[in-house]
Amino acid sequence: MSRAVELAELAASRGEVPVGAVITKDDALLAEGHNLTVTMSDPTAHAEVVVIREAAQTLGDWRLNDCTLYVTLEPCAMCAGALVLARVARLVFGAADPKAGMVRSLGNLVQDERLNHRIEVTSGTLADVSGDLLRDFFRTRRAR
Repeated sequence: MSRAVELAELAASRGEVPVGAVITKDDALLAEGHNLTVTMSDPTAHAEVVVIREAAQTLGDWRLNDCTLYVTLEPCAMCAGALVLARVARLVFGAADPKAGMVRSLGNLVQDERLNHRIEVTSGTLADVSGDLLRDFFRTRRAR
């Protein structure tokens, strides 16, 4: 999770919303990244989607069974859906997202019993650090 925070800081330095993510399998790093929506002019280039794509390429398989995704912010509906579709085994996230989070805040897409895959979730890991990064980023943007 510490690496995800470092990547979120990097995202902020590049003008991206500071969200960082990593995917591991058997304690080995498969993929790392951060939000790239501004850089790529792509509304789907959230940190989670960026690392899911990279991890799938690394493994040569779209199924990310036995993988853990660490991300600094609670995933939105798009990212939560992508995690389910990719069959990620475990999700660890930092700050809650009361406006868009679909793991705890607004709903729980990743553990919905109607879907064919459910994800183990750990929330609140480095939440203060992750939340502070986001608050500082948006406070600075509003001040401009």
